[in-house]
Amino acid sequence: MIQGLKNPIPDAEDTSLKPVLEFDEVWFGYDGEIAVQDITFSVTPGEFMAVLGPNGSGKTTLLKLALGLIKPQRGAVRIFGEDPRSFNGWSRVGYVPQRVEAVQTRFPATASEVVSYGLYKGFDPLRMFRRSSGKEVAETLEIVGIPELADRRVSDMSVGQQQRMLIARALIRKPELLLMDEPVAGVDAAGQEAFHALVRRLNTEMGMTVMLISHDIGAVMREATTCACINREIVFHGGVHDIRSSDLSKLYGFPVDILLHDPNHTHR
Repeated sequence: MIQGLKNPIPDAEDTSLKPVLEFDEVWFGYDGEIAVQDITFSVTPGEFMAVLGPNGSGKTTLLKLALGLIKPQRGAVRIFGEDPRSFNGWSRVGYVPQRVEAVQTRFPATASEVVSYGLYKGFDPLRMFRRSSGKEVAETLEIVGIPELADRRVSDMSVGQQQRMLIARALIRKPELLLMDEPVAGVDAAGQEAFHALVRRLNTEMGMTVMLISHDIGAVMREATTCACINREIVFHGGVHDIRSSDLSKLYGFPVDILLHDPNHTHR
């Protein structure tokens, strides 16, 4: 059991609960070229939703729309029932990007400092020097399994360790919804398994709602509960164990066979 964070949401089996994230007939394009078209799906409390698709399929565009970084050209996006561009409850949302840009510039921040940035609520020149956040940072680093890296510079950490640090930064304000954009890009196989095990516990033990952007079919079918297969438009939306080879073949534009062995799959 993960200690240190309380389950922030009620029972996800209550069908009366409103979605935490909704896309309603959403269209968006760049320079006249359609990126996503007529996208409709929702993410409910406690769900582990994966958005699967090839490069250039519009996955990251959906995440930008959810974060309010871009405005839909048609349709509507709602986060906790509100337009993301006017939403003021971002402490309820955690975000994990693909990589730490500071590593490329060798910015001399430590893991603890980066995680503490997740507590930022507005300009306060003394915030980073206050001891009150130290306990929260330490507890969150413990949750993600890297307490010993608290004082290590980000540029001296492995990619897998950096990704755990970014999850800690996203978790420190105890969000209800965790959004992740290809979070294991560049992480080795062992690091990927550790990462997925952590997110699995956050979802199953804490009830945290997760939306994961990915191109990894195997990881999606092992970890997620539901999946939206996107290639500009929705090719499939439903339970991950209901995805058929024909759906993936349509998604990627070439024949794809599913060969998985687990309690929810037959060999197919």
